[in-house]
Amino acid sequence: MLIAAGTFALVLGLIFGIYWAVLIRPEDRAQATLRKRLKRGASKKEARVDLVKEVERLSEVPMLNAALKRAGRASGPLQRTLTESGVNMSLGLFVLMSAFAAVLTYVVVRNLTYSSLVAMFAGTFAAFGPYTYIRFMRTQRLRKFEEMFPEAIDLISRALRAGHAFTTGLSMVGDEIPAPVGTEFRMLHDRQNFGQPLPEALKAFAERVPLIDARFFVTAVLTQRESGGNLSEVLDNLAAVIRDRFKVKRQIRAVTAHSRITGLVLVLLPPCMAVALYTAGPDNFSPLFKDPLGIQMLVGAGILQVLGTLIMRKLINFEY
Repeated sequence: MLIAAGTFALVLGLIFGIYWAVLIRPEDRAQATLRKRLKRGASKKEARVDLVKEVERLSEVPMLNAALKRAGRASGPLQRTLTESGVNMSLGLFVLMSAFAAVLTYVVVRNLTYSSLVAMFAGTFAAFGPYTYIRFMRTQRLRKFEEMFPEAIDLISRALRAGHAFTTGLSMVGDEIPAPVGTEFRMLHDRQNFGQPLPEALKAFAERVPLIDARFFVTAVLTQRESGGNLSEVLDNLAAVIRDRFKVKRQIRAVTAHSRITGLVLVLLPPCMAVALYTAGPDNFSPLFKDPLGIQMLVGAGILQVLGTLIMRKLINFEY
């Protein structure tokens, strides 16, 4: 047990040391340099204005940043998921957290079970922990956006009936509606205010918010700009349709609540029972960790558990 605790402390200290050396220490140096420059004042030669925004870095570690840029097909969806979740985290930090969770779980399970195969399987499973959290935060943010979206559309419609321009209505939503709706509309207003054509800004808004209601909103506005018509009336009808869809969504969630709870119990029951039985009698589980057949049974049980979870998730999710 002392060896396991020592190994855990060593790995933890090593990872935090690397994190401090490659991330925290350079940032502290940069902040110290900036404070010195602010104290003595910048010279005229140093004073300049950057009109072009710097390309967003995927990581503060140069090697990791270059690797993530090269892996565009894999890093692109992950970066988009991070953006949609609203979590203030770079893609590089997300990758490092996943690697840290995998290594830590591997070391702990390896010292407990003395089986590299089981430890590797557990580490691979733990590596998806940060991604599961990001997906959960994304789902919560999109649900909150969907619930508040009709109110934002009504506010724009009232602004149009009061004689304001459409862009003024966007600014009012950004100022008066809380996040995440206000944040997205503020970005939409700022983009067109700084020179981006409104159709392009609206299309970028629909890409940032992967909801069919947002696409309906963008389509309605762009269609009205090309063909004309009463935009305030169109937005009122759109807000009513979105509220009706949201009401149906709530009814479906209420009807399927029993199935979702049953699925959750079936998913959590095997691992919880395994932990409880291992705690009550560790000697009874030793053949599973030491015998090759027992290891194969554990790996097979884990694979079947994942497949069963995916199947139940597919059965209780409805498109509406």
